Amino acid sequence: MTGILRNRWWVVAASVMGLIVGSGAINVFAFGVFLKPVTADLGIGRGAFGAGLVLNSLLTAAGCIPLGWALDRYGTRRVMIPGILLFALAAASYSMLTASPAVIFLLFGIAGLFGGFQTPVAYATVLSKWFDKERGLALGIAMAGVGLGVALVPQISAQLIEAFGWRLAYVGLGVTILVLAWLPVTIFVREPSEDSATPRAERAPSAALPGMTAREAFASWRFWALTVAFLLGVAAINGTLTQIVALLTDRGVPVQAAVQALSASGLAIILGRMLCGWCLDRFSGTVVAICFFIVPMCGIALLASGATGAVPILGAVLCGMGIGAEVDLMAFFTSRYFGLRAYGKIYGMMFAFFSLFTGVGPYISGASFDAYHSYTPIFMIFEGMLVVTCLLFLPLGAYRYPPLAREVHGKTRSAIA
Repeated sequence: MTGILRNRWWVVAASVMGLIVGSGAINVFAFGVFLKPVTADLGIGRGAFGAGLVLNSLLTAAGCIPLGWALDRYGTRRVMIPGILLFALAAASYSMLTASPAVIFLLFGIAGLFGGFQTPVAYATVLSKWFDKERGLALGIAMAGVGLGVALVPQISAQLIEAFGWRLAYVGLGVTILVLAWLPVTIFVREPSEDSATPRAERAPSAALPGMTAREAFASWRFWALTVAFLLGVAAINGTLTQIVALLTDRGVPVQAAVQALSASGLAIILGRMLCGWCLDRFSGTVVAICFFIVPMCGIALLASGATGAVPILGAVLCGMGIGAEVDLMAFFTSRYFGLRAYGKIYGMMFAFFSLFTGVGPYISGASFDAYHSYTPIFMIFEGMLVVTCLLFLPLGAYRYPPLAREVHGKTRSAIA
């Protein structure tokens, strides 16, 4: 790369594009659009089709662990370029679905195995090496791509289905992944050590980067404090957001208005990620984290109040800002408390636990409603979970690997030496 294309912000731009068609948007949010046409055409139940998604989610979460190891061992490009290609082919292979449970589980399983390549793990790993003082902002902008994917991928899927039918629509999603993720990553994503503009003497292998080994991090109480904090947070916030449409329609709110409240939370996810990233570069991370988890506590309280009008929409927006900030905080804290030496392994492990718990909140919310015919009891439990999350941030203390005072050649010293 020459001239302006060497600018590290192109890595951020490519990350945004790639995360628009991340595994969550393709495997989870597009799923709802394909649900009716696929099940109607194949003559299968929605539960049978949904069972494949459960397997998919489990395998994607599990795949983040070896992915992190591969990123640290082989570098980002060597892992992501073939990985995204495999994920695109896996998404296109959904076009071969049949009514056979074996085929459903096989195709969803393959997509789950390769889905880890399109989680934030790989993108956060490379961005943390490129950015130091502006790391929070870079991560926040990149992770906003996930929110854009939530908004755009279902619409793209619906248009493809209407124009070509569901089988070719899946092929179209595969092509979309190649265009939006594989191509930008191939052109722009690289590590500082691979940049020809960096003098050879300043290039360093992963082992030379500052930071703990994975073994040291996993033995640290901070790793488990952060992991539990984020698990409780995602369970509480997801458990609330996924019930908003049902909660509001139970109160007599029209379906269209209820969906608008959920859409507002999606936009808040994007805002929350960018605002959180900006704040992390300027203020204490623990203070930022606590503030961003108090925000969804207020949102859940508004939803539990039973108020109507604009109040539920505000509650949904506040919850959206909380979940939007959470992935940013996880990626940022991993780099600041454990360093970059084994970043992929450490963040991959934490993100795997995080992914597994994204479905716990919705499940216990539904179970609570079935038992009490109200969301209020579980919302009170969620408030308590978020209080515990905030308390777990308090003893973290100062960063072990704080930002360096200056940058070299337009790149942070921690990234190249």
